[in-house]
Amino acid sequence: MSSIEQIRQEITTATCANAEELEAYRLKFISRKSVIGELFAKIKEIPGPEKKAYGQQINELKTLAQEKFKQLVSSLEKEEAGTEAPPVDLTLPSSKAQPGSMHPITITRNRIIEIFEKIGFNVSDGPEIEDDWHNFTALNFPPNHPAREMQDTFFIEKNPDIALRTHTSSVQIRVMETRQPPIRTLCPGRVFRNEAISARAHCIFHQVEGFYVNENVSFVDLKQTLFHFAKEMFGKDTKVRFRPSYFPFTEPSAEIDISCNICKGEGCNICKYTGWVEIAGSGMIDPNVLQNCHIDAEKYTGFAFGMGIERIAMLKWEIDDLRLFTENDIRFLDQFKAY
Repeated sequence: MSSIEQIRQEITTATCANAEELEAYRLKFISRKSVIGELFAKIKEIPGPEKKAYGQQINELKTLAQEKFKQLVSSLEKEEAGTEAPPVDLTLPSSKAQPGSMHPITITRNRIIEIFEKIGFNVSDGPEIEDDWHNFTALNFPPNHPAREMQDTFFIEKNPDIALRTHTSSVQIRVMETRQPPIRTLCPGRVFRNEAISARAHCIFHQVEGFYVNENVSFVDLKQTLFHFAKEMFGKDTKVRFRPSYFPFTEPSAEIDISCNICKGEGCNICKYTGWVEIAGSGMIDPNVLQNCHIDAEKYTGFAFGMGIERIAMLKWEIDDLRLFTENDIRFLDQFKAY
């Protein structure tokens, strides 16, 4: 009991001038290994008739210590709030402002939109978390297509029919479900694929898809549209070629190459010494896709194309590592202040 009285006196007279002293008080009287905690541990040594009185004394001591701690915290906060800040020396030079810059992906995205807006395209958007219908089925992907496998797509665990969209083609379906031709729109956005991150690939990247649906739309319209884009984005001397390809949602399909703007077609490591670099995939919209969106495929035709914004940016500024776009290295981003 004499120990309890001594501790009570220490608590009653305790003062704290700073945060360090407050923490020392907490450790001594409130923490699990405090002196009061040691008194609780000794309760088993107290004879039976005296345990009740002893326990009451310790509980009162614990309450006193907690209340005192609150008082000390409040007192310290008031002292800190009342402390006057040192006077400001107005003669000191100001810190140099660091102007920011737009991200190269944003610059490239805006430029792509600007080029296509001039020839009649508007901009559409859609959700990044998509259902199976909009991301695969309506786009003519068969049930056993590899893109539906876990190694290619990020599926939502609790619902296997919901996934992070693998392309902005899902926006194409949403637009055609709600609008009737003529439709001419551009769908930029972020997409997700289950790929290992490297200098040439990333699990998160940006894509832009464009499509045009109307009466009598032909492959010639597609070629002239992308020919115009390549000239505007990479320069009038850029050459364009189309190679036959396959996509589930277009038929016929083609991949678009441009002459390498780095080596001017002579061959370098960027173009793998072929003189050509791929920039997009394209094709005539499959009639099944139009029918899935309740558009009369006998009356209307259309074309679609899709390209990676990172790929365009890498070619535009001769960037050789895709990871630079997401690492937020200020030395890399500072190079785009002029744009």
